[in-house]
Amino acid sequence: MSTVTGHDGDVPAATELSAIADRFVAARRRGEALAAFPGAIPGDLVTAYKVQDLAIAQWPDTVVGWKVGYIPAERRDGSGDERLLGPIFARRFWNATGGSTPIPVFSGGFGAVEAEYVLRLDADAPEGKLDWSPEEAAALPATLYIGVEVASSPLATINELGPRVVISDFGNNNGLILGAEVPGWTALDESTLLAETFIDDASVGSGGAQRLPGGLRAAFAFALSRSARRGRPLRAGEYIATGNATGIHDIVAGQHARVVFDGHGTLDCHAVPAGAEPAA
Repeated sequence: MSTVTGHDGDVPAATELSAIADRFVAARRRGEALAAFPGAIPGDLVTAYKVQDLAIAQWPDTVVGWKVGYIPAERRDGSGDERLLGPIFARRFWNATGGSTPIPVFSGGFGAVEAEYVLRLDADAPEGKLDWSPEEAAALPATLYIGVEVASSPLATINELGPRVVISDFGNNNGLILGAEVPGWTALDESTLLAETFIDDASVGSGGAQRLPGGLRAAFAFALSRSARRGRPLRAGEYIATGNATGIHDIVAGQHARVVFDGHGTLDCHAVPAGAEPAA
């Protein structure tokens, strides 16, 4: 992890966690950048999720899904989590229309696009089940789509500071574009799910579902497990963006992105400055 000042290894008091959540929520609602992390970085992922939960409770919108992000081995903690979660909200969830979707990114903050394979749960996860294997996850009814995650935060250094900071600020998520369905996904060889991302018509990354460590099923299993342990078991109709399939590609207002999913469609979007968030 990056070295930061403050009591990085301590568990902050509840008031400190609330203050962190307050600052991120205020910056997001105003469309403003933050110069630094607003307080002492939570000492572990579980504490960071407490900040996220406090922020979700304040946000004037409904959670419709979750993004999954991968945590490199050197940045993990005692929880053993290889991934992290961040909420996707209804007003930042767009169905692709065939044109270019405007996506809000924070001027002076962090902004990127990520090609995603997105699962929609078609049944509730069973109550009380806290641990999921990839095979169990694949057996839970779900539909697969192509998509694009808008990764954006008021904090420009969010990814440099690491997963505890990413979790604290909504998982560095600021929206999701949903594209076409990928039929029969459980029977597919994931090596056939290929994608390429372009920024202003220049190729910036290629890959596909196999780029995700353990594949789609491992990401799905993590989302099911961590959500259940947080007391938020996944429900029918929620969406899971399984992780970046071609890399994390920086974008700023005025730039255009295009993601080509081989055989399944193309998604276009263009970055605009994040503005003030409307009231609930």
